[in-house]
Amino acid sequence: MPETTPRLEDTLVRGYRQLAQASPKRGRDGVLRALDIVFSALFLLVSLPLSVVIALAVAASGGRPILYGGERVGRGGRVFTMFKFRTLKPDAESRLGPYLGAELVARTEAEYTRLGRWLKASQLDEIPQLWNVLRGDMSLVGPRPIRPIFFEELAHELPAYWQRLVVPPGLTGLAQVRRGYETSMAEKLAHDLEWIADRSVRLYLRTVVATGWRVLRQSIRP
Repeated sequence: MPETTPRLEDTLVRGYRQLAQASPKRGRDGVLRALDIVFSALFLLVSLPLSVVIALAVAASGGRPILYGGERVGRGGRVFTMFKFRTLKPDAESRLGPYLGAELVARTEAEYTRLGRWLKASQLDEIPQLWNVLRGDMSLVGPRPIRPIFFEELAHELPAYWQRLVVPPGLTGLAQVRRGYETSMAEKLAHDLEWIADRSVRLYLRTVVATGWRVLRQSIRP
């Protein structure tokens, strides 16, 4: 039987899984939490005028609710409510059902409001997640939060997926900065495990700055 060449993302997952398992960062996690508090409070204050404008625009264009709140899996498996400005039509989540991956992306496209499509493209819909960061549900940097039903499915498909529970989910992450959102789950997991293994202040700051620059470019793009 011919040998099959292992995929790059599978090799990365195995390698970073070993690093993550061997790299406790308790002291450094405290420093990152302090940075989360400082930066999230600062960003909330700076973005307050913009948040008011967005909230009024969402209410005027699509009514209420202004915010979307959905269950996500946090550190240690704790489920919390993650907030966003609403970008989809009312009751869209019930229509989307338990879809995942490319099928979910395709079905979601039809559910965006006109304003919601721009908010999603610019990532300004995620401003309310700064409250989740300030409260300790999330970090500024980490694996993107995922719904419980999807977590269970992916944990069966990717044996190392549970290691995302070692750290808080993030407002942004290495996968989003490096490759955007159009990557496979295995590739995203490899980036997540790299962050779990590293968790350095330097990588944290680089990711925050890169995300800020990306949001600025996308929000002013015609």
